[in-house]
Amino acid sequence: MLLLTSLLALAASTQAAAPDPPIAELGPNLERFAYPWPVQTIRVPVGQFAADMAYMDVAPTARANGRTVVLLHGKNFCGATWERTARMLAGRGYRVLIPDQIGFCKSAKPAGAQYSLRMLAANTAALMQARGIERAAIVGHSMGGMLAMRFAIQHPERTERLVLVNPLGLADRLAQGVPYTPLDRLLAGERRTSYQSIRAYQTENYYSGAWTAEYDRWARMLAGQYAGGGNETVALAQAKTSDMIQTQPVVYELGRIAVPTTLLIGTRDRTVFGKANAPEEVRATLKPIPEVAANAAARIKGARLVRIEGAGHSPQVEVPERFERLLVEALE
Repeated sequence: MLLLTSLLALAASTQAAAPDPPIAELGPNLERFAYPWPVQTIRVPVGQFAADMAYMDVAPTARANGRTVVLLHGKNFCGATWERTARMLAGRGYRVLIPDQIGFCKSAKPAGAQYSLRMLAANTAALMQARGIERAAIVGHSMGGMLAMRFAIQHPERTERLVLVNPLGLADRLAQGVPYTPLDRLLAGERRTSYQSIRAYQTENYYSGAWTAEYDRWARMLAGQYAGGGNETVALAQAKTSDMIQTQPVVYELGRIAVPTTLLIGTRDRTVFGKANAPEEVRATLKPIPEVAANAAARIKGARLVRIEGAGHSPQVEVPERFERLLVEALE
């Protein structure tokens, strides 16, 4: 049994180390993009149908501490982006559950889905139950932070503590003057998505104008879903989830979060969801995540705000050593 486990681990590490195929060959469900651990699926309800939700369930690689961390990806990321963070946590004795939400990455993207944070939270809770996890620390990044807040409100009995990494949803951008963008326009924008547009957006908003090789794999991963056959399915799912983000801010319910909460905020994050669609006079008034985080944290009882100086929207990618140290402090 030990030999079999070792061989499986070696095979997984070899697969993860192999170079990814060209962007156009990755597939709409990232069929040819290697994830660091075996990917399993669970059937979850989506309206009157059911769909396959992909996930990785990572066992501790050190003495188990009896705790589980659920890592929730952002809109422009996937479960695989958490690889380094998950390895660190497993090495400290944590079990780590990493879903790809419905509509994203290796999970199904049903054309008839009506996306809501409540549905994604319910799916995540169902996954935890199916894997025998009663409670966990919920860590969410970007859109995943928005989902993590909704999860903590909707399923407090399953939430041990909450860690929010540059989360969306801390402000109601429509109420601040960003015009509502209807689905047809969101879909048109998604159809124009390419590696070049992804890199340009992330360079400006996530990484303070600089780009390094460490960021490239994740941009290629995202672009691969749009590049080959099935790209229309991806574009529609992404347009619908953009509509979910713009219409379902969590800011009005922050007072309902009743678990220990830490916000890890990169100070150079320039993300303002929907800003590109706002008139110039409105853009000038919109504050990015680091400037709205303090007010939001004050509305969550006992919340702790930790600023990661010099980091942007994705500190787990940009400054992983500092991020991991702060995450462990938040968890332990």
